[in-house]
Amino acid sequence: MNAKTFANLAGVALTAGIAAGLATSPAAAQKAPAKEKCYGVAKAGKNDCAAGPGTSCSGTSTRDYQGNAWKYVDKGTCVTIETPKGKGSLKPIER
Repeated sequence: MNAKTFANLAGVALTAGIAAGLATSPAAAQKAPAKEKCYGVAKAGKNDCAAGPGTSCSGTSTRDYQGNAWKYVDKGTCVTIETPKGKGSLKPIER
């Protein structure tokens, strides 16, 4: 293989690599729905954070639907989530 052929193949490979990278980056990220914190909807040990004093955070809620523990949910869905203890809330719930 001569130097000119090698340079052409390298250019084609580089162009293909760049095109593949562009096809999978920003567009995929834009399709992910926005998230918001929703209090009072997590099962025990399944919260994303904020479970109160003495807890380290994620996975530390001790009761199902604990009012001071939240989970990330799709934006706009929190207050429509029904649990046995009521609906989800955008603010901590006294439970």
